Amino acid sequence: MRHCPRTCPAMRPILAFALLALALPACRAQQTDGNAEAAQAQPSATRGGIRVTTIAAGLEHPWAVALLPDGGFLVSERPGRLRRIAADGSVSAPLGGVPEVWAQGQGGLLDVVLAPDFADSRRIYFSYAEPGPDGSAGTAVATATLGDNALGEVRRIYRQQPKLVGPNHFGSRLAFDGRGHVFISQGERNDKSRAQDLTMLQGKLVRLDLDGSIPADNPFVGRADARAEIWSYGHRNMQGLAVDPRSGSLWASEHGPRGGDELNRPQPGRNYGWPVISHGMDYATNRPYAETIGTAAPGMQAPYHVWAKSPGLSGMAFYTGHPDSPWNDSLFLGALAQRNLIRLTLDGDRIVAEERLLGDLDARIRDVRVGPDGAVYVLTDAADGKLLRLQPPAR
Repeated sequence: MRHCPRTCPAMRPILAFALLALALPACRAQQTDGNAEAAQAQPSATRGGIRVTTIAAGLEHPWAVALLPDGGFLVSERPGRLRRIAADGSVSAPLGGVPEVWAQGQGGLLDVVLAPDFADSRRIYFSYAEPGPDGSAGTAVATATLGDNALGEVRRIYRQQPKLVGPNHFGSRLAFDGRGHVFISQGERNDKSRAQDLTMLQGKLVRLDLDGSIPADNPFVGRADARAEIWSYGHRNMQGLAVDPRSGSLWASEHGPRGGDELNRPQPGRNYGWPVISHGMDYATNRPYAETIGTAAPGMQAPYHVWAKSPGLSGMAFYTGHPDSPWNDSLFLGALAQRNLIRLTLDGDRIVAEERLLGDLDARIRDVRVGPDGAVYVLTDAADGKLLRLQPPAR
């Protein structure tokens, strides 16, 4: 038979087919609905003694991850999709039953957490930007039961009122206090004055009973000039919320404008100052906003901890109960603008050191969760977002 060179047209289809056949066993399972491929767990890499494993990739702007008891994960994607990720990294098609989401600007499907009784009820809680009339939107929270392929018994338990037009500052994180309440962090929808107006829910931390009803001991119950759902106010845009398992105290992280990201420990009825007090600056002028009188004022709470230069704080999680780990008694916070993971070393409630991790990844860290195995799980916020497992360095 006549020898045919590599460029022979007759051989090209055969070569292409052979190459495809060789590649198929290593291909990753393709996701549906416009997402990129889902990468199954990849080999670990070590960064500064930290072992980093990619569990899954190809997630479109993932916003929150909840750790399932079977070793899998539940991940929200900001465009409005909720997916299951198995322990081996395989990613499901989007689950059915998610309500309509206003996925514009910073809005979309946001936090997702397992109910305290998830093992028995299969209930989850999730927050999202809910569409309203004439292009308006506001933060909302719903509960549902988690099925294999869809959510069931979906019920909205909270709706931010009034809804406003604009693409920014929805928050939102959810946390349980272990005493029958759920906390909902929110933003002021980039309308600064709303944060100080107790008749509106923007810029407020909300506390509800688990069924969405209002606790009788909320600080503004019975006041005609305030919403009874409010726990604390004067917040700009809270995108981190966690309860310290050692003490049961609630901590919240909050975006400042241009500088002045805050860590707070919200107390009932307290005013956290935005926009009257702030360590941040107007984006346009690099000077304090016209409404800002300084960094402190009578009757307003100064931040528990503040960053002069904004890391862009997002999800946060306490790392406790692992005395053999060098990370024990830490608070982890995602950083969007500075594209790393922040670890605060704690002595009781005191912050005694700060460490920056994963800066070499050059990735916006959107969420952080701590597993019972002592590993830290993070989401990277990108069109090709990833779920990573971090294992601490040896002591």
